[in-house]
Amino acid sequence: MRERVLAIVSIIAQYVMDEREHLTETDIIEELMAEGYEADEIDAAFRWMENLSLGPSEASAVSLSIPAQRVFTAEETRALAPEARGLLVRLRTLGIIDNESQEEIIDKALHAAEDAITLKEIKAIAAFVLFSRSTQDWRREVDCFLEDDWARIFH
Repeated sequence: MRERVLAIVSIIAQYVMDEREHLTETDIIEELMAEGYEADEIDAAFRWMENLSLGPSEASAVSLSIPAQRVFTAEETRALAPEARGLLVRLRTLGIIDNESQEEIIDKALHAAEDAITLKEIKAIAAFVLFSRSTQDWRREVDCFLEDDWARIFH
């Protein structure tokens, strides 16, 4: 069920990126059900997104002007798959996320984790953190890393 919930989250994220403003929550639910998703899966996806957006955000008040490399704790290393950690490092190195966003993504991932957070899951969490900050500012970058289209980031 976890994979199907993530698929629903990805579909909803795509709706947001496509700026389907005329769609209501009911319209989205009806479209998802027409695609074969169950009501409990759709509800779980909305709850998961709500928990991510309303979850604790412990952003650091201190901002460093010198670029720093984040070292993952033992707990974070266990909770985040190597590919997920690699994506976070890559997003930070490319300047797509800042230290504050990276910490928020890690925090939300740790709070949402039942099993190890996969690359697909960290992408979804990162997308929602960036969406919550500013949909307009991050739309291109989120689209690029969700589709693994790294060349577009530089152009």
